[in-house]
Amino acid sequence: MTAFDDDLRLAHVLADSADAITMGRFKARDLRVESKPDMTPVSDADKAAEEAIRSALSRARPRDAMLGEEFGETAAGATGRKWIIDPIDGTKNYVRGVPVWATLIGLMDGEEVVAGVVSAPALGRRWWAAKGGGAFTGRSLASAQRCQVSKVATVADASLAYSSVVSWEEYGKLEAFLDLSRACWRTRAYGDFWSHMLVAEGAVDMAAEPELSLWDMAALAVIVTEAGGMFTSVDGAPGVFGGSAAVSNGLLHEELLFYVGGQQLDG
Repeated sequence: MTAFDDDLRLAHVLADSADAITMGRFKARDLRVESKPDMTPVSDADKAAEEAIRSALSRARPRDAMLGEEFGETAAGATGRKWIIDPIDGTKNYVRGVPVWATLIGLMDGEEVVAGVVSAPALGRRWWAAKGGGAFTGRSLASAQRCQVSKVATVADASLAYSSVVSWEEYGKLEAFLDLSRACWRTRAYGDFWSHMLVAEGAVDMAAEPELSLWDMAALAVIVTEAGGMFTSVDGAPGVFGGSAAVSNGLLHEELLFYVGGQQLDG
């Protein structure tokens, strides 16, 4: 039992609601897709899922604040708590019929993420965690299995996951990323949330992305850390406010930061 178990149960209910909407519109011939000002796509399913989550939260947690990718931030709540919502992480996959996408729901208490759910219904998978309670995965609460990061201790033996090579080029870190890729045993572009969840369950040892928003990271971070891993920015800043993500099983984190953040290894 943790202090956030009720919040975690609510997050599962919210995810169930979002899943019903997103799966109902997945591969729909009349799916409506628009371009946002940053030229990224948004579908009617993104908007409907976030609206459903916000509506439920306004009833269940009216004193908490909310921040969502599609509809922004509400005024600060009286509790100092904030729900962080990404209705569809992986919208480009979603609109093309690729099943690698998920709804991300995180809860912050002050500056700390204390609970999170990642629901990927097209994959039949869900991951969740609450501070102090461990991380879990499964199709449902009834089929939960505990998540634990790997024990791989050298980059030469490690598997690295990422989303895009081009993104590293855009942020002037392509050579550093390629050096890391060459040093690893294996690399795969699983992409988006999935890279980080694979780290949490020990199937992958490291993941990194050069640019992310808070809603991309909040739910992921608590799951990774409760599984025994580390979640920082590529510059080594702990937590989810660094605008990027370097994620590992902990044993590899110093070396990961050496490559993607240009940080000096001790010794």
